[in-house]
Amino acid sequence: MILPPATLGMLGGGQLGRYFVMAAHRLGYKVVVLDPDPASIAGAAADHHIVAPYDDQTALHELASRCEAISCEFENVPAATLALLEKHKPVRPAASAVRICQDRREEKAFLRGANIRVAPYLALLPEEPIPAQASELLPAILKTAREGYDGKGQWQVNNLDELATALAASGVPCVLEKRLALEGEFALTLARSPSGAISALSLVQNWHSGGILDQTRSPANVPALEAEAQRIAEHIIAALDYVGVLTVEFFLVGGALLVNEMAPRPHNSGHPSIDNAGCSQFELQVRALCDLPLPAKAEVCPAILLNLLGDLWQNGTPDWAAALALPGVHLHLYGKGEARPGRKMGHVTVTGTDWSAVEATAHQLRALLGLPPR
Repeated sequence: MILPPATLGMLGGGQLGRYFVMAAHRLGYKVVVLDPDPASIAGAAADHHIVAPYDDQTALHELASRCEAISCEFENVPAATLALLEKHKPVRPAASAVRICQDRREEKAFLRGANIRVAPYLALLPEEPIPAQASELLPAILKTAREGYDGKGQWQVNNLDELATALAASGVPCVLEKRLALEGEFALTLARSPSGAISALSLVQNWHSGGILDQTRSPANVPALEAEAQRIAEHIIAALDYVGVLTVEFFLVGGALLVNEMAPRPHNSGHPSIDNAGCSQFELQVRALCDLPLPAKAEVCPAILLNLLGDLWQNGTPDWAAALALPGVHLHLYGKGEARPGRKMGHVTVTGTDWSAVEATAHQLRALLGLPPR
């Protein structure tokens, strides 16, 4: 067990890292962030910011020397970096688990090997002929095997000609995934400590726009699906021998859950826990990293999250005074400098004691911010 006032390490300097720093500080820890961006918002909140690439050997040794344990805020930190740090300090999640989540081909092969349902798919290489069985998956979504997120690195393809064009444009290994008739999208965030304890947040329901999370309902209030989602997620954790926070994204198809993706970290859809749960996903991350006791699953109050993208700033600063005058509104701005279209600048969570009030306020807030009705 690693107790405060120990120093913890964080690889990555975005909003997820920033919330980790805030959660660690509340518990009495210090945090060192390693991120190559001098303007890193997590680095600005941390006790020390090492400005260096993730493969800088000198910087990694400095991080290891300063910290008692290390985690990461996104899955694209090189697995070799995590493996190097593991030689010196506990790294949670481990390089072996993150490596699987970094590549959609490995991730889907792992899930299939664990007898977990995924969408029908095919791994493709741009330099090789498209196999005949690809036509069986069309219409489909072509996704880069690595580093695509929030709709980036994805193409909707309806026929073989569109597939060939998109694959050539990608220039990298890809996964072709059959487009399914979705009845809903859900996510479950849970944590496992080195001692083997497991704690989960409530299942949430998500809605996306342009491949980016637009709105989250927490809790989803579908007990049968929640029990199934937790069974699947705990099966994944056991198969990976996973320690840390893991988010599993699900598709609901034909009344059954299948796994879309895994994120070896907290997740955008887990942000409502900051305001509607006794223990947020970021406190869970700190607790799992340090082998502190994990809380039993607690009741959460109704909440709806709205993502705030840089598009909202294109005609000036949104009217935050009017937004904050609405009941149950919690505004979270991440402190990023430039408001670019599609960039996550913050989020708003609406909480309340009953769903009708929360939904009414969320609807009013969407109109106030110029967001289309949901």
